Amino acid sequence: LGLVWAVGKNLIYWKLYKPDYVPDSLMSYFHGTMTSTYVFICWSGLYIGIKYYQLLQEQRQQTLRANALAHEAQLKMLRYQLNPHFLFNTLNAISTLILDRDNETANRAVTRLSDFLRYTLHNDPLKKISLEQELKSLSLYLEIEKVRFQERLEVELDIGKKASKALVPSLITQPIIENAIKYAVAPREEGGRLRISAHVIQGRLVMELEDDGPGLDGNERAREGRGVGLSNTRERLAQMYGDQYSLELTRAQPSGLRVIIALPYET
Repeated sequence: LGLVWAVGKNLIYWKLYKPDYVPDSLMSYFHGTMTSTYVFICWSGLYIGIKYYQLLQEQRQQTLRANALAHEAQLKMLRYQLNPHFLFNTLNAISTLILDRDNETANRAVTRLSDFLRYTLHNDPLKKISLEQELKSLSLYLEIEKVRFQERLEVELDIGKKASKALVPSLITQPIIENAIKYAVAPREEGGRLRISAHVIQGRLVMELEDDGPGLDGNERAREGRGVGLSNTRERLAQMYGDQYSLELTRAQPSGLRVIIALPYET
């Protein structure tokens, strides 16, 4: 190709600028062949390099899209693992209310259950919402549980004004509260108390979810890994925040379990 390019270039040059020129030898037609060959190799290398870079970029984008889709699918899977025991217990409580002819309370419970399930199914698990919205959805859940436990379940809230505007993953607190009800309220005849607090401390949202149940029973590691709820919460937070979050289990005073979640403060 370099040879052809050199011959063509020489013929065009002679025709345009030296119309009366007659080559004195055959080699005159091949003058500049090496230079043309080098230029052609350089242009070819540049073209191949650009095409290779574009191919790498396309493959990189495909890998990023695949990772994003996998990330989204994993979060949705974790988000939609609604505890079937919660549904079973709620429906059983509603059935008992109907048998006792307490239709008004039963109707209220069905309405709350419907609202809560609609919220969990329609809300995007990848979307962050304000803590104020999160607590409203949590109140739906707690109202359903109060149908079962009535006065045995007490809830105390301590939410800072600034903290209420912070963004958090949707339904991030519900599995922890569900665990607290399962282990601290349901097994005890007298029921139990739940305390939920949230404040902004040194640029981080710090949430504390506390019960007055048996606590860690002297085996912190066993309790930390108990239940799908806590492990799902850890995985969701790890997916969304990486190493920018913390989740700790401590003993509440005088008794009980305290779950402390710290997240970057975002609005």
